[in-house]
Amino acid sequence: MSLPDPAATAPTGIDPRGPRFAATLTALVLAVTVLTGSIWLLAAQVLVFAIGALAGAQATPYGLAYRRLVRPRLAPPAELEDPRPPRFAQAVGLLVSGVGLALGLIGVPVTVVVGAALAFLAAFLNAAFGLCLGCELYLVLVRLRAASAA
Repeated sequence: MSLPDPAATAPTGIDPRGPRFAATLTALVLAVTVLTGSIWLLAAQVLVFAIGALAGAQATPYGLAYRRLVRPRLAPPAELEDPRPPRFAQAVGLLVSGVGLALGLIGVPVTVVVGAALAFLAAFLNAAFGLCLGCELYLVLVRLRAASAA
């Protein structure tokens, strides 16, 4: 039995500039979280990641801001992107920052800052260089799944 062609089963594409815009806002929130150690800011970002992981990056407040405020002022994108890798990246961000938040809530020292710093690194790489670590991890896992099914 062969796996279906991923391109044939891919959901409708999204503007690839949206997740990069969201990564910029995420990096800003996480940078402030690292500098202040604010558990509340990390909790807010964890909520954004949860929305992105469950409903897709375009459903987050950052995605909505992009679609309503930024996207109308830009030319159409040259191509659309599969929304599954950014959604997976949101889940990875949720895991990393969520662990930091959970440990911070039970009193483990520095976990808020460490969780925020790790998530900041990934968001910054996406915002500054277009390198989405979670997206790349998604693609590796898809390839491994396909190779194991072959």
